[in-house]
Amino acid sequence: MTTNITPCIWLDGTAQAAADLYLSLFPNAKRTSTVQYPTDEAALGPNAHMAGQVLMEEVELDGNPFTLLNGGPQFPQTEAVSFQIMCADQAEVDHYWNGFTANGGSESQCGWCQDPFGVSWQVIPRRLYELMSDPDPQVVTRVSQAMYSMRKLDVEQLERAARGA
Repeated sequence: MTTNITPCIWLDGTAQAAADLYLSLFPNAKRTSTVQYPTDEAALGPNAHMAGQVLMEEVELDGNPFTLLNGGPQFPQTEAVSFQIMCADQAEVDHYWNGFTANGGSESQCGWCQDPFGVSWQVIPRRLYELMSDPDPQVVTRVSQAMYSMRKLDVEQLERAARGA
């Protein structure tokens, strides 16, 4: 049995713009399909106003499939679900963080941010996990305290905290 799990992100009329942003940020990204709502308003019931517009954008971000669904305002985004990007270095952290928080996105704590569409992302340097796995509990405590004080994670500050500097 083969099972594929694809996150479906419910959006309020912004699926095409979200797809465009994600395709611009992820280096190995592609749009795999675009599905339109039918043009017959009578067949759409409460979504009659969406006739002929984009229903779904299917994209692949670094090999991971996502469906972006223009479902309407019924289900707004929440931080209860987020997507984690494991970054190789500070340059990658900066790239994704700046891309998501620009043009109406927002910063949260500890490497979390929201893009302009309200979708939550965790932009995490791989080095954080390495430091948090240190066998010395004092290192882990210092790194944790440093992380809790940050919005965008800063690898150099985390390294300094690990060293006790």
